[in-house]
Amino acid sequence: MQTSKAMPLGSTADDVTALASRRPALHTFPTPLVTLSEAALQHNLDTMSAWCARAGVGLAPHGKTTMSRALWERQLAAGAWGITVATPWQLSVALEWGIPRVMLANALVQPDALRFTARQGAPGQVLVWADSVAAVEIMQETLSAARAPAPLGVLVELGSAGGRTGARTQGEALAVARAVTTSPALTLAGVSGYEGALAHTGDETALSVVRDYLRTLVALHDAIEAEGLYPAGGTAILTAGGSAYFDIVAEVLAARHDPVGARGRVVEVLLRSGAYITHDDGFYHGITPLDREESNAGFHAAIHGWATVVSRPEPGLALVDAGKRDLPYDEGLPVPQAVRRRGSTTTIPIQDAVVTAMNDQHSFVSVPPGLALDVGDVVRFGLSHPCTTFDKWRALAIVDDVEAADPRVIGLLETTFG
Repeated sequence: MQTSKAMPLGSTADDVTALASRRPALHTFPTPLVTLSEAALQHNLDTMSAWCARAGVGLAPHGKTTMSRALWERQLAAGAWGITVATPWQLSVALEWGIPRVMLANALVQPDALRFTARQGAPGQVLVWADSVAAVEIMQETLSAARAPAPLGVLVELGSAGGRTGARTQGEALAVARAVTTSPALTLAGVSGYEGALAHTGDETALSVVRDYLRTLVALHDAIEAEGLYPAGGTAILTAGGSAYFDIVAEVLAARHDPVGARGRVVEVLLRSGAYITHDDGFYHGITPLDREESNAGFHAAIHGWATVVSRPEPGLALVDAGKRDLPYDEGLPVPQAVRRRGSTTTIPIQDAVVTAMNDQHSFVSVPPGLALDVGDVVRFGLSHPCTTFDKWRALAIVDDVEAADPRVIGLLETTFG
């Protein structure tokens, strides 16, 4: 039985396998649908790799965005240091997929998860965060009892008042670092933080808040080095950077990036941006650093929603067959961009139509006077927030180029969300 809502009804496993060779037309696929544009994906991979090289930083992209083995492997092939994850389960997936280096951007204090990591992770494969001495004590007790074969690398997380997790002062963070150094089951691997919880706009006030916070990360790293807490000859990781402020992270932290140890200790400055690979037409489009850099072509939106007009119950209102179960809504509602008329194979741009509300399987579209939008027409939507797009789909249809006159489906991208 065909169970992927990304494929035409009645499709078989052979039909999925044959997508790359048959290249069926997108207009033959059902709605609701979310597509990935291969042209945009490759552009974004190339753009981010080149940007990091120019900025002098590394990249450990957050895998929670896509939870896709194929995309993680493409990110690694494009030069990523490793993959970042958020939960013990995501960590287990990364280990099962053989990701060579995995950073858990969270405290690992569940004893069963610690024992699993000690059994399954190769020496040096996994790094975790800690923002309290209590977390260090739990790791020490559990891993020592489990006779872990190698010390677990720990990054001290520094936060900020009003932020998310993270020790709130340098003194508290140094206490965590000292506790790590006294544990034979752990090794101090660096300093971590997340600036994205401190600001949500791209104006100078927000950027100043981010800069000030990042300077505290550098100060903590320097204090740990000055106190001699890092292991002799070991590598130190200095990591921050979601998808909104990675330019400011590079501005403040890149001076410490020394991947060959030319100045002494090897120091890896790592961004953790994840949304760049698909970008979007909403939140990240509005705040991406590359839109603040006029000389850069920027990222391209690779994710789009497609829905059929199923009802025109009153003037100015259309109902389409995609809702909260299919399209993201937490960082802004979908935006109607184009329409494929019933019986047509191509899309044409539209303006001024607006999604006003969403139910589980329907969206309400306000239709301006003069716009013909009829039952049976298919609307293409720009989406906001890749993370809550991917987790609604076990597989997404990959098209060669969403901007092509007649896009062709060239494969399915599988996701793993548990």
